[in-house]
Amino acid sequence: MFLVYFAIIILIPLWAQMKVKSAYRKYSQIPASSGLTGAQVARKILDNNGLYHVKVEETHGILSDHYDPRTKTVRLSSNNYHGTSVAGAAVAAHEVGHALQDAQDYAFLRFRHALVPVANLGSNLSWILILIGILAGISGFLLLGIVCMAAAVLFQIVTLPVEFNASSRAMDEIVAAGIIRNDEERETRKVLDAAALTYVAAALVAVMELVRLILMYTGMASEEE
Repeated sequence: MFLVYFAIIILIPLWAQMKVKSAYRKYSQIPASSGLTGAQVARKILDNNGLYHVKVEETHGILSDHYDPRTKTVRLSSNNYHGTSVAGAAVAAHEVGHALQDAQDYAFLRFRHALVPVANLGSNLSWILILIGILAGISGFLLLGIVCMAAAVLFQIVTLPVEFNASSRAMDEIVAAGIIRNDEERETRKVLDAAALTYVAAALVAVMELVRLILMYTGMASEEE
């Protein structure tokens, strides 16, 4: 039973990663009709929304694209920064979606930012406490570990509306700005949906693991009574 469970929590993230890489690889070979690079797409959407102060920079790595709220910078991986593909436009627009959330004080984004230190602490402490609880047979330590892990799981769950909203904003912006044609919307959405799968998979696995530990704790606590 445990082997099946661990196979599932390993396979789900792997499947999601394969989906996003496959979609990105496919649509990074298809040029966008606008001929704009990812950097130009990001700059255009930012300027259309009056976010002239937000910078667009190139960063190393593959699919390392992100928005940094501390420096107000959209960072795009080299392929997306310089490339003119449908995938590059989708990724650039998605990261700008986070910049729009930041500028408009999107509640879930603010909540996620507030959770970062708590989630990091919980993630680092949880397994230490959980292992002590399991190995020593002390349910109290296991419970503390579960509470710490719950903070990290909450972060994963809150990430979902943040990412889905950024993708929704991305689609609205690139369509309104004429960056993609109507016949390119389907391909763009596939890239965004595939990327969202990775966050869904991570949240699902985190919740499954938390539930398993809670069941383990209830069993241990009942034995101590």
